[in-house]
Amino acid sequence: MTTSKFDIADYLDSEEMVAEYLNTVLEEGDSSDLVIAIGHIAKAIGMTKIAERTGMSRPSLYKAFSEGAKPQFETIMKVLKAIGGQINVKPVLP
Repeated sequence: MTTSKFDIADYLDSEEMVAEYLNTVLEEGDSSDLVIAIGHIAKAIGMTKIAERTGMSRPSLYKAFSEGAKPQFETIMKVLKAIGGQINVKPVLP
């Protein structure tokens, strides 16, 4: 029996799945988890498409959203917009 490496990008095949994934990471993860999640989504959509939509190069996108990277907030927002996402703030009740 052969197995393949799990890749979340293979399962991010709808806007609903992308939104659920991002919301889960925002609720349960930290900033580095969010950067990695955005990278997974960009990979699922296609880095070439994201590069065209943001005006950034593919290599800089891969670098910005790799594990351990700390992209500028402006870069995060550009890519979020390109993947069809946005950040909404809800009050957190004590």
